[in-house]
Amino acid sequence: MATATTNRIIFVPGKNPKPPVEEHYAQLLRSLVRGVERADPAAARAIADTPEAFTLIPWNRLYYGESKPLGPDRPWIDALLTRDGPTADEVREALSWRRKGARAMISVADFLPVLIPLLPDPAVKSAIQETERYFANFGGIGGRVRELLKAPLRGMMERGERVLLIGHSMGSVIAYDALWELWHREGRRERLDTFLTLGSPLGMRFAQRRLLGTGARGAKKYPGNIRRWINLVAQGDLAALDTTVADDFAPMRDLGLIEKITDMDESIFNFFRNAEGLNVHRSYGYLANPRVGEVIAKWWRGD
Repeated sequence: MATATTNRIIFVPGKNPKPPVEEHYAQLLRSLVRGVERADPAAARAIADTPEAFTLIPWNRLYYGESKPLGPDRPWIDALLTRDGPTADEVREALSWRRKGARAMISVADFLPVLIPLLPDPAVKSAIQETERYFANFGGIGGRVRELLKAPLRGMMERGERVLLIGHSMGSVIAYDALWELWHREGRRERLDTFLTLGSPLGMRFAQRRLLGTGARGAKKYPGNIRRWINLVAQGDLAALDTTVADDFAPMRDLGLIEKITDMDESIFNFFRNAEGLNVHRSYGYLANPRVGEVIAKWWRGD
């Protein structure tokens, strides 16, 4: 078993303004510990006892220039952490034909980007359009955001620490690009132990066509510093339109750049809800999920 002092967990959140860093950190760590507790109480206690092992990359403040208050979400996070799973109605909603219809429309837009402005779901349309600022690197914002992750990651990898890098939603794209830069532009050869993506758009062509290295060939196209990649998507999560990455990034395995890429396609339900209703994409719900907790617990133990 790896010792707690050698384990480091980095979390890169998704888009939108977030609560002040200290408050956001505390609620994310609470959610993660609760998810792990559902799978392995001993591992959960070990993580809770070493909060310094958990690092949050607060790129949202830099990107948006503002924070949002935690207050409205706090009672809903508290409720989430006391529940054992989704209700039957929440499962039906996550699997509803409305969501399946929206997924079909987004799939078409993923092939034909000119249709993105016509998408009926304003949140999904906004998410796709908003990432353009990052991909276009307007004002160098993409590079500055990635540096917030690369700075602590360099130190951890230099010290030989085991790192679990968790990327949620757009945070998974930022993390992937940062790893590509470390490998190809900085020439660093330390390897990340595990890359865990949650509700990630990396399976979508829209994102893949814009990643760093896209125009390169062979091994130059992909980062070579990931030992293992695990991808999880909740039922009904429209931000992760294509729920798999193992097929799209198979050349990484073929080229010997990575040991394994795993899409965990079991029925994972994100049962976070707030005053607006069920939100199967929220990071708190992903981290508190027992299946995600099991992945983190196994990693923590060194399995």
